[in-house]
Amino acid sequence: MAATVLRLVSFIFWAYRLLIIVRALLPWFGVGYRHPVMAFLIRVTEPVLGPLRRAFPPAGGIDYTPLVALFLLWAIERLVTAMALALL
Repeated sequence: MAATVLRLVSFIFWAYRLLIIVRALLPWFGVGYRHPVMAFLIRVTEPVLGPLRRAFPPAGGIDYTPLVALFLLWAIERLVTAMALALL
């Protein structure tokens, strides 16, 4: 049971990181912000990326917040996993 919960948590973090990566890459392929897929990705990822963007504004015209978000999500996942394993 515990292993299943840990796998579910890991999958959720993986899926959210994937959404952030796709959101960062789609504009490179000409997908505009009004495209339905992009609008969905913005709606889902902006709660994390928005506050990070205010804390880490784009430097030299490049938005580094997806990289910061990926690192933070990875660190939080590791912390949650370690805490869950310690409780078992």
